[in-house]
Amino acid sequence: MPKVGITITKADRKLISGLVAHYVKNRSFLEVMLKQLSDAILGSQELMAQVHSTKGRLKDPAHLEDKLLRQLRDAKLKKRPFTISEKNLLYRITDLVGFRILHLHTEQIISIDRELRAVFDEYKFPLFEEPKARTWDDETREFFRGVGIRPVKSPTLYTSVHYVVESNSSTKATCEIQVRTLAEELWGEVDHSMNYPHESPVPSCREQIKVLARVTSSCSRLVDSIFRSAKSGSS
Repeated sequence: MPKVGITITKADRKLISGLVAHYVKNRSFLEVMLKQLSDAILGSQELMAQVHSTKGRLKDPAHLEDKLLRQLRDAKLKKRPFTISEKNLLYRITDLVGFRILHLHTEQIISIDRELRAVFDEYKFPLFEEPKARTWDDETREFFRGVGIRPVKSPTLYTSVHYVVESNSSTKATCEIQVRTLAEELWGEVDHSMNYPHESPVPSCREQIKVLARVTSSCSRLVDSIFRSAKSGSS
């Protein structure tokens, strides 16, 4: 919801419209980046052996406009300059290009992390920032810390590991790669459809989405336990 007391002027809207138009103008360039990254990931047999499925997309221009307006309102609220421009839009907004990797159980992230980094090295996609594991669960945070992925608290109950890589082209852009279990994907899709980026106006829906986060976390733990049991039973 718009922040109370923050005015968006005609000049602000012109600025945001210009940024969105710049994004639309460069979508073909970003589609090339998405295809290059997708081909590199899908071409890794070692990585794909751990993966259930993948999907990729470019950000909807309307969603970008909404995101930029939220960032502009936040900058005004905190009395900070709004620093997104046509020169830096393609790499400062790190999810214009998005790629998602889904897997079955939590411990697969150990192999996925190793093989993803190998793909990034092989095809010259430098990490824009170190990977982060966004999670609300204390035990899950400890797991990620133990395997060398920095955990970040997630008050929204969102759970996913994020990698951001740079393009290997002269024009710099970034792509966000999300890695999560199928159970986490279920929660993410439900939350995204009615509670993101703006909270659902229905209190019961917001509460049910919180409950769903705990149910899907339990589902992930059960799946993890099944795979550990199968592994110990076969050894």
